[in-house]
Amino acid sequence: MASFATKLACVVLACMVIGAPFAAEAAAMTCSQVTTGLAPCYNYLKSGGKPLPNCCKGVSGLMAAAKTTADRKTACGCLKTAAKTYAGINQKFAAALPGACGVNIPYAISPSTDCTKVK
Repeated sequence: MASFATKLACVVLACMVIGAPFAAEAAAMTCSQVTTGLAPCYNYLKSGGKPLPNCCKGVSGLMAAAKTTADRKTACGCLKTAAKTYAGINQKFAAALPGACGVNIPYAISPSTDCTKVK
């Protein structure tokens, strides 16, 4: 007869095997990563013009890092929060940022974007 510890270990192992595919979809991206990547864009987001190369590098890097739906939803939510938190951000420039950098993102950068629908 197997000991309690052996049975418990088997249950834990089974949970890990069953849960592994779902854990892969957990968001790895953080709001800190998003705000740090877009920090060089702050002047553009306030006054427009042409984004600096470091800004576009940050936008491209974030898009490359957002590999999963969970990452994209996290990035979307972080962008919405940042737009409300940082004073002086012009929503028109925020919406135009991906295009200004030649990057296509799968949702609009807007306070009205429903991040739960991001794929």
